[in-house]
Amino acid sequence: MEVMAPAPGAVLGNASEVPTPAFAKRPEKPDGRAETMKLTRKAVLSRAKATSLGGVRKLNCWGSRIADITICRELPNVEVITFSANNISSLEPINQCQKLTELYLRRNCISSLHELFHLKKLPYLRILWMSENPCCGSDLHHYRMTVLRNLPSLHKLDNKMVTEEELSHALLEGEEITTPPVKTDVDSCCQYSNTESSTTESTTENELVNFSLEETNKIREQLGMKPVVPREKFSPPEVGGNRKKWNNILSAIMLLLEELDSEGLEVLHQTVGNKLQALQKKELHEDR
Repeated sequence: MEVMAPAPGAVLGNASEVPTPAFAKRPEKPDGRAETMKLTRKAVLSRAKATSLGGVRKLNCWGSRIADITICRELPNVEVITFSANNISSLEPINQCQKLTELYLRRNCISSLHELFHLKKLPYLRILWMSENPCCGSDLHHYRMTVLRNLPSLHKLDNKMVTEEELSHALLEGEEITTPPVKTDVDSCCQYSNTESSTTESTTENELVNFSLEETNKIREQLGMKPVVPREKFSPPEVGGNRKKWNNILSAIMLLLEELDSEGLEVLHQTVGNKLQALQKKELHEDR
């Protein structure tokens, strides 16, 4: 399971200043849509464990409902950014991150491939993960060819190595992006909704935690944790069987909880609740 970066919550700046939330909340809409967050200076410094924005090298804000990343304009030295599973729709602020080498944007609200326009002038960008965004569409080949035509320096796209053959095909089959996207209302993007059915919520949360091993280990590395070693899938022990290994697994999970901050615990809480709800529905269905 992918984990969130711990937020120590240290107070920065003048001690006389009134403390502000790590993430600035946007007001909830009358239609019941869940509130989204603006990434703030305090949150960036806390998660990156830095004392200044210029000192931020790695930033992990996975699954925090962030929609506004304007603060990225003030991160000239950041090299790795993890924004997977948020509500981001515009990549314009990232065009100021001139030293960026890795960018993780899986499962956001990026609706137009023209957002690639903002990444074309990042000279060191080598890894991009942008799958599960609306802009990918149903024609994944066209999506990949378009990304590679506009970002030919990529070494890896969506966890798949880029080949010279692909780059040649991209020149013929990809769409060249020469203009920035037309600005749209951020509030109309694919935000999490309080009015969604429980089935949809369960599916959504399951997808949120279904990140690949590589992406998970990348984030664990940023947190100073040991990488996850792949192992064979296992089934629950039969009644009366040896439960020792299951007790060990439970202990490991309890230890991992200490690594999560409030946002991470909230995502975990929602995920576990939805999983239990799905299992209960399954049991009721089997009893009929």
